[in-house]
Amino acid sequence: MKKHKMLFRAIACALIALLVYLIGRKIGWVEEIPKISWNPKAIAKSVMILFVLFATEGLIGYVLSLLKPKRNRTRTLIALIRNVLRYAVILISICVVLTIINVDIVTILAGLGIIALIIGFGAESLIADVVTGMFILIDNQYNIGDIIEVNGFRGPVTDISVRTTVLTDPGGNIKIINNSDMKNILNRSDNSSKAIAVFPIPYETDLAALEEKFPAMLREIYEAHTDLFKAEPVYLGVDELGDSAVMLKFLGEVNETDIYTGGRVLNHDLFLAMRKLGVEVPFPQIDVHQK
Repeated sequence: MKKHKMLFRAIACALIALLVYLIGRKIGWVEEIPKISWNPKAIAKSVMILFVLFATEGLIGYVLSLLKPKRNRTRTLIALIRNVLRYAVILISICVVLTIINVDIVTILAGLGIIALIIGFGAESLIADVVTGMFILIDNQYNIGDIIEVNGFRGPVTDISVRTTVLTDPGGNIKIINNSDMKNILNRSDNSSKAIAVFPIPYETDLAALEEKFPAMLREIYEAHTDLFKAEPVYLGVDELGDSAVMLKFLGEVNETDIYTGGRVLNHDLFLAMRKLGVEVPFPQIDVHQK
């Protein structure tokens, strides 16, 4: 069905173009189409230039791929250069080939100016994507490798082009977002992040006596994971009085890339440490009173 729609669309566009041409010729708006030279020499030159241009683009792209900059800003600029270079080579190739086969580029470009104006009104979102992408890059809002959160989706930026931004979440899911939709961005790469663990203890626990043992316990957790935590985890206090347990809140400072790992490690080590202190994780209980 889609193939038929594409065919019908192509036929309709061709008929409209023919109709516009005939009307334009009649009222003098369109001149006669110039004759195109199809001699073998012109074709050979066209093919040669095409291969030279794409070979140049491929060589530059290969050289750029060999660069392994540490700064995210530099990686972003390299990706943008490769993206713009690809479009530029395609446009230059078309212009060069048309010139060689004796097509008046100036007339075509003048006509394209009017067409581009008409298309511009229908491609407002495309223009907004490109303009927004330019401002994102100029303002250095985020770069490739930065971990950002936008519209509830969180992950590192894996690619930036003049139209779109690509994010990948920890599960490997890829989300492509138009640059014009990149609003209310939270860049989490600039600061350290907090891995949080909420641990339940029974109501009958002597909380004051238990809290006195937390500094030594948290110091041991930190010394076991100095490569993960930037400082000793801290005890924040009672977070909630639940139905069956008192919820204690702990926090560990980590890099943004380790925020989930830090939370899992903190939960794991707290569970083992609490057991050593004789504190068991409570389970939901229901008290029934009869009169």
